[in-house]
Amino acid sequence: MADGKITRIGRCYACRETFGYDPDTVTTVLIDPQTRLPPGMTPFGTRRQPSPAALARAEREPICPRCVERARRFREEQTADPSAGWPTWRRDQGDSGSQAP
Repeated sequence: MADGKITRIGRCYACRETFGYDPDTVTTVLIDPQTRLPPGMTPFGTRRQPSPAALARAEREPICPRCVERARRFREEQTADPSAGWPTWRRDQGDSGSQAP
């Protein structure tokens, strides 16, 4: 919204906050209204081939600029150093559980 033109007020699909946006320039995501998930995504977060029916009934939902920025930062952090995620737990390092006799 470089020119500040707000023609709609709606809710962000990600955070559910109300925000003003221009429908021609807002970032959107395709959502199946029956499942409230992107077509092809399961409730467990895994991906599968979307059905033609799910694609036909899917609608574009707006995403607020704050959530777009959060997603961008998250993606940058994950791709910058993939080993910086959760450390691998090794049994020989500080295992205070049961020990073999």
